[in-house]
Amino acid sequence: MSDNPKLFRSEAELAEMPASERIRYRLVDAHCRYHANDNIADHIREGELSELKAEVQANMQRVLRSLVIDTDSDHNTQDTAKRVAKMFIEEVFRGRYVPMPAVTEFPNVSRLNELMIVGPITVRSACSHHLCPILGRVWIGILPNEHSNLIGLSKYARVCDWVMSRPQIQEEAVVMLADALQERVKPDGLAIVMEADHFCMHWRGVKDNDTAMTNSMMRGAFLKDHNLRREFLTLLSKKNNA
Repeated sequence: MSDNPKLFRSEAELAEMPASERIRYRLVDAHCRYHANDNIADHIREGELSELKAEVQANMQRVLRSLVIDTDSDHNTQDTAKRVAKMFIEEVFRGRYVPMPAVTEFPNVSRLNELMIVGPITVRSACSHHLCPILGRVWIGILPNEHSNLIGLSKYARVCDWVMSRPQIQEEAVVMLADALQERVKPDGLAIVMEADHFCMHWRGVKDNDTAMTNSMMRGAFLKDHNLRREFLTLLSKKNNA
């Protein structure tokens, strides 16, 4: 299909397309980016995820055939294409295809304005270069103000999972997580630290099993107040060494 957004398609023509082409048409027509780490839920209609999963299964079966794997007589791989399609759409890349989970927000009635730290939250993602797993932990520091929206502890984990369940690179994932939390909580300061193992290094390439990646994102008061930033990082260090 052409990526020209001016190419008009009738509903009847769209209905004849594979689900992936239909969704891509809507994205291009709306001038929306659809990179590996983008959420495209707004452009997916009811029932299309099931169609998309079937399409991925069929294409995955072709990949297995190209790898010269006899899925007819090998009982271990007879349902591999189906399992992989379900894993991609419903599990490891789910954050691309579904809206952000509902996050209950509470007004800051007590006018809390002290540092709060949430974590470590276990996160699972995938490298967009090789689709290898990224497994790690996230710590979140929040400095609320009287106008901030407070969210429940489990909701931080849900938002993390939604952002991380996509193919991406760690540096961009932390920025996207910060954007999502900033919009929901509206704190005076936000800090995020992520530490993760990348299986594109452990499993392939140099096969280095000891290297992990740690990066941080500081916003608002955490950028301006050195003492606040030091308090956050010191508390994380104490927790990790306990």
